[in-house]
Amino acid sequence: MPVQFNLCSGITLSQQQTNTRPELARALGPITAGAILAGSVIGTGIFLVPATMAREAGSIEGVFAVWIFGALLTLCGAFTYAELGSSLPEAGGEYAFLRKAYGPVWGFLFGWQQIVIGKTGSIATIGLAASIFIGYFVTGLDADIVQLGILNISGLQLVAMACIMLLTGVNLLGVAHGGALQSVLTALKIGAILALAAAALGSGKGSWEHFVEIADAPPRSFSGVLLGYTAALSAALWAYDGWNNLTMVSGEIRNPHRTIPQVLVLGIIGVAAVYLLANLAYFYVLSFAEVKNSERVAQDVATTLLGSAGGQVITVAAAISTLGALNGAILSGARIFYAMARDGLFFQKIAAVHPVHHTPGPALILQALLASGLILLLGHDKAAFERVLDYALLGLWGFYGLTSLAVIILRYRHPTLPRPYLTIGYPWIPLIFSLVALLFCISIIWRRPMESLLGVFLLVIGLPFYLYWQRRPKGG
Repeated sequence: MPVQFNLCSGITLSQQQTNTRPELARALGPITAGAILAGSVIGTGIFLVPATMAREAGSIEGVFAVWIFGALLTLCGAFTYAELGSSLPEAGGEYAFLRKAYGPVWGFLFGWQQIVIGKTGSIATIGLAASIFIGYFVTGLDADIVQLGILNISGLQLVAMACIMLLTGVNLLGVAHGGALQSVLTALKIGAILALAAAALGSGKGSWEHFVEIADAPPRSFSGVLLGYTAALSAALWAYDGWNNLTMVSGEIRNPHRTIPQVLVLGIIGVAAVYLLANLAYFYVLSFAEVKNSERVAQDVATTLLGSAGGQVITVAAAISTLGALNGAILSGARIFYAMARDGLFFQKIAAVHPVHHTPGPALILQALLASGLILLLGHDKAAFERVLDYALLGLWGFYGLTSLAVIILRYRHPTLPRPYLTIGYPWIPLIFSLVALLFCISIIWRRPMESLLGVFLLVIGLPFYLYWQRRPKGG
């Protein structure tokens, strides 16, 4: 566009158009931000993983120790992200932090990983989990309903895609609408968990003797114990995962310099308290052996207390919890695509913002289509789908570690960057979290070498796309 001057102001028309281009609106307050964090973290994990943790840890005290240790590790990550989020309150979260600390290629690789499988795969998985809970009340959903060429599509797949599209539609109407829905779903899920815990602990139908029983398990070697606790910690960290979603919507949080640190730290502490209370209720009502052998711990507790009606109620709560996590993932994930496109590292049209709703509409729609595509291609075979998601684990934790180290890198490279919040325990907290991320990556490689290799391959094939978008004329 040729440059033309406005004689009245001396500002170019191109500048005026840039200044008037629709931008994301800072419409999220502390309560909604807290709902995004808690709603993204509390999903299916608290309803399912206690049984896995019991089998791997081998004792009740081991389970609680792992929950607490997982919370402390997550807090270390939250402390570092709090400084980054308050210093760089931009859309995209880790994308913005890595770009600033290490250069655009590292921000792009994080975004690419999220596009290829990280965030889109997470959304697809949560959508399928929600459809499975819904299928508890609707018979026949697991049967094939549609045949699309060589693909057989089940009712569960269709319901999962419908959930993704419906929640994407809500978020298209404005971040305030998506945030309001998140607040409602989060309040319902936390209320249900607290109500179950209160009913269990006040029912008199359990026994505190469960907590002093000696687990009937064969002795294990040191390596067996270590592997067991590592597996239990993996399950706990999965249940705590999603806390970083808050920083992805930093560009839409009011007063981000204060809100982000407060919500990250207090939110993780609150989630950990809810998890510990729920586990207290589980082990009060059920013996350690019953928890260990349960496939649906929360439903079994509710059924013990209230009969079959209790199991149905907690299943509804699990479905609501899963939908809340899905909404949080949809709301936050699209901001990564938007930020990449805004910086010229993705299709330029994805950077468009709706002039009325101030939402990244094209990014939200693309994200929904990619997640639905994964459900269509892989959602019918749950084992294949889970293997593909394993590819993302190495990249996810690798980027967690790099992002935590970015606190140290940014203090060195950009000492004048505003820092309204400083990481507690600097530099040890970032170093500890990065070390844990490294060890976790090593354990993933050790346990899943082929999946890890494929995960690295998926990451590396993004480099030619980075070179293409880097060399492409901006705005093209």
